[in-house]
Amino acid sequence: MPDVFISRQPLVNRQSKIIANRLTLHFGGGATTRDAARTLSTLAEFWPQGEKLVFINCAGTGVDAGLLDWQAPANATLEIHSGPLIEPGAADFIAALRGVQASLCLVFDAQAQAALSAGVAFRFIAFDAQRFTPAQLKVLATKTQPYGIAVAFNVNDGPGFQACLEAGVNAAASWFFKQPTRTPAKALNPGQAQIIRVLNLVRKNAEVKEIEAALKQDVALSYKLLRYINSAGFGLSCEIQSFRHAVSILGYDKLNKWLSLLLATASKDPMAPALMHTALARARLMEILAQGLVDRQEYDNLFITGAFSMLDALLGVSMEKVLESMSLPEPIVDALLGRGGVYGPFLQLAQASEGNDGEALAEQAGMLGLSADQFNRAQMQALAFADTMEL
Repeated sequence: MPDVFISRQPLVNRQSKIIANRLTLHFGGGATTRDAARTLSTLAEFWPQGEKLVFINCAGTGVDAGLLDWQAPANATLEIHSGPLIEPGAADFIAALRGVQASLCLVFDAQAQAALSAGVAFRFIAFDAQRFTPAQLKVLATKTQPYGIAVAFNVNDGPGFQACLEAGVNAAASWFFKQPTRTPAKALNPGQAQIIRVLNLVRKNAEVKEIEAALKQDVALSYKLLRYINSAGFGLSCEIQSFRHAVSILGYDKLNKWLSLLLATASKDPMAPALMHTALARARLMEILAQGLVDRQEYDNLFITGAFSMLDALLGVSMEKVLESMSLPEPIVDALLGRGGVYGPFLQLAQASEGNDGEALAEQAGMLGLSADQFNRAQMQALAFADTMEL
């Protein structure tokens, strides 16, 4: 079967939370939408559950009858272009659409008005933010409101996102929030510094009582740590009641992995929920992709690399400033500072999975000897994990 690689984007709402994930299917080597349908079918076991919708975008081709061979899960939303709804033979495609379980999103274009009259029910109307001015977007969002919820694609930055919201769009699919919106601070704030202090104690295998004393200086930190450990994503069979209990059940190495997540929760950025979700997805993706490629004891470090890869955006401090106060293994530091190293290719692949360049994604996966199937399964597992871990 020709390769179909899947990249992702989040759909961010007015409250700066990720309410859906947008999957883009990249067709390589003559792949068709029927190949894409088979690819999606192999991912049923790993498909994200819960309330978040999953938008399906066929890059460069659009959804056609070939993709409808896929038994779409209830939370899937198919992005439909106008052409197949109004061209000769549209009746069969429309009938097939009515038979699928997925909700539908019409990608607005010059023929959209005719498509809206084709007798198909749409849940969403999507607008390309690069094609319309905010004024045009406001008119179109109002005009199409009876037909579906307005969303935007291809939003470049924070001001663009805000302009979309002011125009009446309800959410936007993009990575605009990864762009810095503030001047980097010269130092960490006291809360961030305290978490790093605890992290360093754990990495140095300090006495339990010493770490407990540091945790007690920040009650909220202790509470967040226990919430993470007891979350569904952690998969424990018993509830952890205290830090001492966590050490006895998990050991310092595993505890370090989960304590690392708390550093990201210290962010005051309004986009912190979306940034945190991205960091979690990267962390889990890198951990899964590394299995069988590096020593087992390296898995947790790859998770931490992914989790820390958004720290500069989350904390508003340069990555160099964050890392200078932390006791981290050299491979983690090298990857986070863009110096490559053992973990660098895994981080680069995680970043490529968030882009629109299917060829670059396939090339980066190939450098690690990973097939499209291996990568796509890891991508879906990572998304499901990040959704589960949102607290």
